[in-house]
Amino acid sequence: MSTWRPRPLLVQTDDAHGGRWTSLRTPEREWLWCNPAAPAAARTAVRPGDAFIDAGGVEECFPTLRGTLDHGDVWSQAWTTEGPGRASVRTGALSLRRSLSVQDEAVIAAYEVTGPPGAHVLHAVHALLDLSPAARLLVPDAPPVTVLDQPAPGRSVRTTWPDGAGVPLDALGPDDGTARCAVVATDRLDVLDGADRLSLRWQVVRGTGPVSLVVWRNLRGWPQAAPYRSVGVEPLLGAAADLATASAGETGVLDADGRLTWRLTLTAHREG
Repeated sequence: MSTWRPRPLLVQTDDAHGGRWTSLRTPEREWLWCNPAAPAAARTAVRPGDAFIDAGGVEECFPTLRGTLDHGDVWSQAWTTEGPGRASVRTGALSLRRSLSVQDEAVIAAYEVTGPPGAHVLHAVHALLDLSPAARLLVPDAPPVTVLDQPAPGRSVRTTWPDGAGVPLDALGPDDGTARCAVVATDRLDVLDGADRLSLRWQVVRGTGPVSLVVWRNLRGWPQAAPYRSVGVEPLLGAAADLATASAGETGVLDADGRLTWRLTLTAHREG
């Protein structure tokens, strides 16, 4: 009978270029995908206000995921390194601070947002993973799902996991020419790929607001001119992708002291 053994995770970031996570690995594998069509030089040359470059890895999307600016403001800025695993960045009246640590073989990403009391924010940890076609995305129960830009751009379909408006969000498989972006009402995800499992858990610690998961399942369905394959799993502070159009109760809200904190925990296991 096989068992799942904990495996140590190591994380690397590039604070000078948006605080991007460039590696999340165990001794057996690298979990993060790198886009071969996005040269490293193009990503490092980005300046605030530039169009998003889909380089892969993990991008910090704050204070919005979609909208203006697309993927937020801070992915294109230089972050200030404050010590081992600690960095911060500002956008307008808001400040985002991240502390990355390894505890009992888990990677803990602790985030603190400061700014005007009552300010509304969204924050997506935009992780693009290097997965085989056999990989599965496991979410417990059948939580509500909002599939964005279906059946047409600007519209949405409300359904339940794992339905992605006609495609299975939990299964990848070979390229099928589809692309789906969906917001899933959950605070946990297990990614199963062969003998490896990556588990993600996240929660608000201080302040108010929901958490959810954005799934980007692109099996050569986007962009139209030159489609490629990419799979994103994005723990989200909030329950909407665009801060400008989010409804009441769909954003994180800073408390009376102008603070909000939330935490993401990642663990890895291998079967054998």
